[in-house]
Amino acid sequence: MATKALAAETRRPGRRESEGAAALAARMPRLVLEARQVSSLLAHGLHGRRRAGPGESFWQFRPFVTGEAAARVDWRRSARDDRLYVREREWEAAHNIWFWIDRSASMAFASDLAGASKIERALVLGLALADAFVDGGERVGLLGLTRARASRGIVEHLAQALVADRAGLDRDLPPDAQPARFDEVVLIGDFLTPPERIAASLSGLAAAGSRGHLLLVADPIEETFPFSGQAVLHGLEGAPSLDIGDAGAWGDRYRARIAAHRDRLAEIVRGQGWTLTVHRTDRPASEAALRLATLVMARGG
Repeated sequence: MATKALAAETRRPGRRESEGAAALAARMPRLVLEARQVSSLLAHGLHGRRRAGPGESFWQFRPFVTGEAAARVDWRRSARDDRLYVREREWEAAHNIWFWIDRSASMAFASDLAGASKIERALVLGLALADAFVDGGERVGLLGLTRARASRGIVEHLAQALVADRAGLDRDLPPDAQPARFDEVVLIGDFLTPPERIAASLSGLAAAGSRGHLLLVADPIEETFPFSGQAVLHGLEGAPSLDIGDAGAWGDRYRARIAAHRDRLAEIVRGQGWTLTVHRTDRPASEAALRLATLVMARGG
């Protein structure tokens, strides 16, 4: 008999799944190592974010261009040569990057087709991006848990905060927060929550003008539902099991409902001017990390 675990719309974590999420503390060292490996693949691209702009740190001298204001000339440097030079300062963006990582019970799911459970992949992606952004000169924090900082030990700092946050195991959406204008928000989860709740959460986060990105982590089975014959669905979050009979016939309706939910989510995200990235756990983590890093870099300009 084929079986499948799906998250119900009523998200009340079951004891077994909550205990499994709490046990991530034991696996965190391995996830931190994996996150650093993914981060190393992003380092070269993110270093390209350093560019001329408003700031205090010297970046480079460049030749004066006709038409620029004379006040921009660095006369001391120009006196050493027969050309005029402008002192450029390195871009120092006055905003932070805030992360939220879904650790509710539905994230514990992993099929035989997946490279990792959704929660493990979400943690690797979040920690890898945090490490890469700090390496690129940004400040990173966890919504409702930590302040934004540019510490070289950001991965360990965030990992410790997540392990200590037991309340986060029951949360399927970010905590109430209002990031500052021009801050970036990165939300990582499966977003199986009813759309109206997601819309309300994003509206609150974007109220002050913050910009954001949703990274939807999905198991390949949740996308394709490759079952036939008699099947029983087991809910991960306290819902009863459901005997659906012919899985092949039921699968068409399931895929249509998933597609409708995804379309509605995309509509909500577009309405806030945010971005949506879908990542399947049978794909390399570096693919989603690179896309998110590129999006944040683009928005930061």
